[in-house]
Amino acid sequence: MCGIVGYIGGRNATPILVEGLRKLEYRGYDSAGIAVLEGARSRVVRCRGKLGELEKLLAAGHPSGTTGIGHTRWATHGRPSDENAHPHKVGGIAVVHNGIIENHLSLRAALAASGRTFSSETDTEIVAHLIDAELAAGGGSLGDAVRRALARVRGAYAIVVLSDAHPDLLVAAKNASPLVIGLGDGEGFVASDVPAILEHTRRVIFLEEGDVAEVTRAGVTLTDLAGRPLVREPRVITWSAVQAQKDGFTHFMLKEIHEQPRAVADTLRGRLDLIGATTLLDEVELEPRTIRRLFLVACGTSYHAALVGKFLIEGLARIPVEVDLASEFRYRDPVIGPEDLFVAISQSGETADTLAALKEAKARGARSLAITNVVDSSIARAADLRFYTHAGPEIGVASTKAFTTQLISLVLVAVRLGRLAGTLSETRAAALLAELATLPARLKEVVDQAAQLQAIAQRYGHAKGMLFLGRGPLWPIALEGALKLKEVSYMHAEGYSAGEMKHGPIALVDADLPVVVLALRGPLYEKTLSNLSEVRARDARVIVVATQGDTEIRAHADEVFFVPDVSPELQPIVATLPLQLLAYYVADLRGTDVDQPRNLAKSVTVE
Repeated sequence: MCGIVGYIGGRNATPILVEGLRKLEYRGYDSAGIAVLEGARSRVVRCRGKLGELEKLLAAGHPSGTTGIGHTRWATHGRPSDENAHPHKVGGIAVVHNGIIENHLSLRAALAASGRTFSSETDTEIVAHLIDAELAAGGGSLGDAVRRALARVRGAYAIVVLSDAHPDLLVAAKNASPLVIGLGDGEGFVASDVPAILEHTRRVIFLEEGDVAEVTRAGVTLTDLAGRPLVREPRVITWSAVQAQKDGFTHFMLKEIHEQPRAVADTLRGRLDLIGATTLLDEVELEPRTIRRLFLVACGTSYHAALVGKFLIEGLARIPVEVDLASEFRYRDPVIGPEDLFVAISQSGETADTLAALKEAKARGARSLAITNVVDSSIARAADLRFYTHAGPEIGVASTKAFTTQLISLVLVAVRLGRLAGTLSETRAAALLAELATLPARLKEVVDQAAQLQAIAQRYGHAKGMLFLGRGPLWPIALEGALKLKEVSYMHAEGYSAGEMKHGPIALVDADLPVVVLALRGPLYEKTLSNLSEVRARDARVIVVATQGDTEIRAHADEVFFVPDVSPELQPIVATLPLQLLAYYVADLRGTDVDQPRNLAKSVTVE
């Protein structure tokens, strides 16, 4: 959440900052602003609302200078307002900040007692005051003042500091919130995510926890918070900025739904051993005999992938699996140790709750595996092992292809564990891998029928809400379908295990509540039909996702959408796409901001 861009060089900073912030709009935000050094004084322009509102202000007279910082804010401390928008300036210090300063109240009280006053409700302004106070009291360099100020701070932060008195320098620091330095020719960049600076440079340095970077036109100097020098080797970004364009689709979300056949193919590429009937996961060293349990830990959509992963791993490898919400994991004093494998699942690799849970598991001795889409993200770097999904850039805030490729990753891990443990036969594994190889084509069959989902959305898109039902590994997909609809359309929706529906949610069912049922042929097909009959008896309109060739299902439903006939292990994947399309078309019908839903952020980097 939130976006940071910084620039120092020989060009006008304002358009670079604004365009960089535009590249970060997908993260979600409610205000925006920039600070640019004009001569001996920085000028701040900021406002509530989208970048378009900021650009209106800049059109009336934008600051002109070659050093500046910019920010898009997602409100945490203090409501969305002009006063709470970043950058915050105190004296000659301007600061942008992502994260949460946990001890901001005690710091504010101490600063107030020393005579300082505040112009916002934010915790970020506290950081600006601390740095300004350190410069006034201790002198020294700007970097020294930042390090001394941060020694008093407890919490998560990615900050960039601009000083009127130090025009040839930006200081950046990171703790539990992502920050990357871009290296140009006679210029330097800072950003919270690579897309913001990719058109200017491909050479980047990802900051680690506790790093402080002093960025000049000539390069970057790194230290830790104690001022000890650090060396971080630059990395070269290989993916193209063109991948982040809409390619003619109305929204990024729709484009990314249609990209899923390609994304799945990329996840599978080089990982299927059809002759040996196993998966090739060279980057993931797995030995089932040393694993007592797996912990699959995630948030939001990734949590639903983890729930599916439990079915897959326990079913194919017969290893016990616990699934936890990352935001709760640390606070239940979990029983986890060296014989356990902790699997952190995060599309961005920067999810603060998941990163904190990973650190807790490692502190207790567990081995760790990261499943993520973003190379060199914080979670990937912190884990012992890493599995990259290769979904490509995902711009829409509501995750689609990142979720699907997480499911593919969990299938691959489950097959590998099953083969190594001897619980998955060569014959069964070979059949499953052969199906996986054809899955991109099967998913294309689904997205090619998108018009049918659009028509269903038009018929039911103005309902008061929807109920999603599924059983077995399709139950988490029902949860995901409801979440996706809530996220992008703002329609209330609930996902339930179909067997649990009669234990309460059936009280909601009437003719005004459409019910989406995942009724694919498999071990629980007849049980699901019984649950479906229960809602039809209450006059509900029933939308069924069913298996191609099921000639009986039309008698049980008002609407039927068919998906390819695949093994039960792969059914969650083919069942996901129609629910994503339904959510998208309902949202588009209702006129919401599909790619940037209100109050949501792409990468949740605060707890």
